[in-house]
Amino acid sequence: MASTSRENFNKTINHKQPDKVVIDFGATSVTGIHVLIVERLREFYGLEKHPVKVIEPYQMLGEIETDLIREMDIDVIGLFGEKNMFNIRNSDWKVHRTLWGQEVMFPGDFNYTYNSNGDILIYPEGDTSVPPSAMCPKSGYFFDALDRQEPVDDSTLRVEDNLEEFGHITDHDIDFWKNQAESVKNSGKVVVASLGGTALGDIALVPAVGLKNPKGIRGVEEWYVSTLLREDFIKELYNRQTDIAIENLKKIYKVTGNRIDVAFICGTDFGTQNSTFCSPETYARVWLPYYKKVNDWIHHNTGWKTFKHSCGAIEPLMDLFIESGFDIINPVQINASGMDPGLLKKKYGDRCIFWGGGVDTQRVFAFGTPAQVRDQVKKQCEILNNNGGFVFNTVHNIQANVPFENVISMMEALKEL
Repeated sequence: MASTSRENFNKTINHKQPDKVVIDFGATSVTGIHVLIVERLREFYGLEKHPVKVIEPYQMLGEIETDLIREMDIDVIGLFGEKNMFNIRNSDWKVHRTLWGQEVMFPGDFNYTYNSNGDILIYPEGDTSVPPSAMCPKSGYFFDALDRQEPVDDSTLRVEDNLEEFGHITDHDIDFWKNQAESVKNSGKVVVASLGGTALGDIALVPAVGLKNPKGIRGVEEWYVSTLLREDFIKELYNRQTDIAIENLKKIYKVTGNRIDVAFICGTDFGTQNSTFCSPETYARVWLPYYKKVNDWIHHNTGWKTFKHSCGAIEPLMDLFIESGFDIINPVQINASGMDPGLLKKKYGDRCIFWGGGVDTQRVFAFGTPAQVRDQVKKQCEILNNNGGFVFNTVHNIQANVPFENVISMMEALKEL
């Protein structure tokens, strides 16, 4: 009798060979699928035709519904917060037409305007009376944050300004997470929850696209400068943020228990294509103590595994990620320097779970042939899934411009495995 998704996942996280590779598409904001590809997948599998919900408009990620989960043989499902990145509730869905002509569903409070170039401007909380916080270029497929950084005066800079979006959760929030956990208790799937509040310096979150008037350090360049020149400020911010996060996690755990399998902790990138953003010494000083504080609480008080995302050439930081208490590292960016999957599996494979890295999204997936995609998927699974410790996903989200025949080739290769 074939093992269930949860049984295979338990083998995987305990570094035992699963009956089949565990598959995730759509459970997190870094393992998702662009809404255009989701629509094409639904059509390919002959599923009911209707506009797909955009559950994360920043990257235009589409909802993977139960019928598509079944057809794609997905083992992992995701729980997300009540509001999206723009601080808009994912409810009261309405049909909109995208710049590329696709009809999709946006939340009812999602409001936008067009600039003189024909680009789309989106607003925090859907409030068009304040400046827009992100833009989707006329020829683009997702949004980029707009720079709203006010001049920084160090004499008046307050940690509280960068804590505005990391407050204590309310009774309403607790009820929401209780209902979320209840909704998946009989799913038979692995559950990943993006609980929020634990992202330390995630550059996608720094601009605070959901705040109407963000204060503090909010520009990308200013943030990177601050990690060097305002280290004490950053550490105090992380210290206070993680204290709040742990108090929130305590309340969430009381109502969800271990119906959650994995907690998505942070999407902060530490790597470029060729190197790390910071030295191991800087990481150990500025990030490690605060990540460890959160991970230690989770491991001492829950059954959850913890998930860390970082793109790039992060091999020099792998030991420190593990020391920080992360169980899961996502992805294996196989085309970045030093990220050879065989070497990573040999060196770290018994101490962490690799999540993603099943196909190279920058090259083979985007520009290769279906045969090349099929071969790479099989090769990556052979290496990374040996004795468990691997969950299949691509290297980051599946983008709109990936040749659809390559997407299908990937799915066929997984079925063959």
